[in-house]
Amino acid sequence: MLVLWLTAMLPQVTPSPCVASTVTKCSSTAATSSQLALLYFAFALISIGSGGIRPCSLAFGADQLDNKENPKNERVLESFFGWYYASSSVAVLIAFTVIVYIQDHLGWRIGFGIPAIIMLLASILFVLASPLYVKRNATKSLFTGLAQAAAAAYVNRKLVLPAHNDSSGCYYHLNDSELKAPSDKLRFLNKACVIRIREEDIGVDGLALNPWRLCTTDQVEELKALVKVIPVWSTGIMMSINVSQNSFQLLQANSMDRRLSHHSTFKIPPGSFGMFTIIALISWVVLYDRAILPLASKIRGKPVRVNVKIRMGLGLFTSFLAMAVSATVEHYRRRTAISQGLANNPNATVNISAMWLVPQYVLHGLAEALTGIGQTEFFYTEFPKSMSSIAAALFGLGMAVANILASVILGVVKNSSKKKGGESWIEDNINKGHYDYYYWVLAILSFVNVIYYVVCSWSYGPTMNQLRNDHKVNGVRGEEQEEAVKLN
Repeated sequence: MLVLWLTAMLPQVTPSPCVASTVTKCSSTAATSSQLALLYFAFALISIGSGGIRPCSLAFGADQLDNKENPKNERVLESFFGWYYASSSVAVLIAFTVIVYIQDHLGWRIGFGIPAIIMLLASILFVLASPLYVKRNATKSLFTGLAQAAAAAYVNRKLVLPAHNDSSGCYYHLNDSELKAPSDKLRFLNKACVIRIREEDIGVDGLALNPWRLCTTDQVEELKALVKVIPVWSTGIMMSINVSQNSFQLLQANSMDRRLSHHSTFKIPPGSFGMFTIIALISWVVLYDRAILPLASKIRGKPVRVNVKIRMGLGLFTSFLAMAVSATVEHYRRRTAISQGLANNPNATVNISAMWLVPQYVLHGLAEALTGIGQTEFFYTEFPKSMSSIAAALFGLGMAVANILASVILGVVKNSSKKKGGESWIEDNINKGHYDYYYWVLAILSFVNVIYYVVCSWSYGPTMNQLRNDHKVNGVRGEEQEEAVKLN
């Protein structure tokens, strides 16, 4: 932000201002190569910083609260992820309203200066509070460990796994590791930590002589955790594709009556309708954490929480509903525009209130609150502690993949729906195109994605939290049976 601020503050790195002319409306000297290089350098620093802050701050914050000994640990983490997501949405809301207003009315110097000063204060506060934080030291490169585990499993693919009753000492693990043997899921990866000949595989210091042929049980379990969540992770891509359709929704809003009422003169800007998504997301987090769960717990007389896989599934189904509503509203808007003789005039205002767009924005917000927060919590709880930053980055990676796939789907629909000499479903003239058909395509894909998620969720099996809860229940039952035997 400091470098970006300098591009607005220093005259040497700022293109010359626009000068009015009698011939042309405005003329100015184009930015020089050095000025553009500094601007791109600022964007690159912001991208690198965001890539480091966003996933790591979420994982770092969860580490401060994560305590397996706390019986309410699951509820604490669930609440943290929800409020973290809500606070990020509030920041986006402020950026799109307050900061943009300042930049438009007070100029770029103040508009860039305020975020730069806020970032400086945040950095100072972080450093001052650093001694109070729980810090986990990084012991190795995680990506190298994952690559070594995959390579070792391939190299040892012809090995025969030891039997369960004769596996003691057959798997390589560090002395301080709690995993003496790998899990039974994805057993083909267990070959990466099978000791063939101890003298040839392990040195006198207890470390593997060739880590690309023999890995620890921890490395194998880390690779398993990543492979297991990929199908569940892929189900969130469709929801992100639906959310990324904001440019078309902007065209819809621009062609509709954006007044709050028939007697009002104020019009909501077309680009501001996306704020309903953020408001719905924030409202859901507040209601869910402060009203719904406490009320349900009070009614049942014990703590109540909704399983994370159920929340993700509800979010994906809500995303399907959002696209179905979008298609229905667009069908009605297009039909009304044609009936009013506006088929060839996409800039005209159709006599339909733009408030009809609010339900689909609200549904998108609810879908993101359920699936987005749910996936982040799911990844964090399923991954080992060494992979917490990757867990926080996976949802952002899904959004990036979704943006690419959204362009591919758009191109396929546009080319396949175009008739000879006619219009396709996707046209610059929204009244001549069939955006409702395009929305129905996304709705159908979303419904198929819900079915796909059900299969992935079933094949994944119980989550780590479910296994811990079952273990606690079985432990309590075992203690009760022991007490009963003693009494008898």
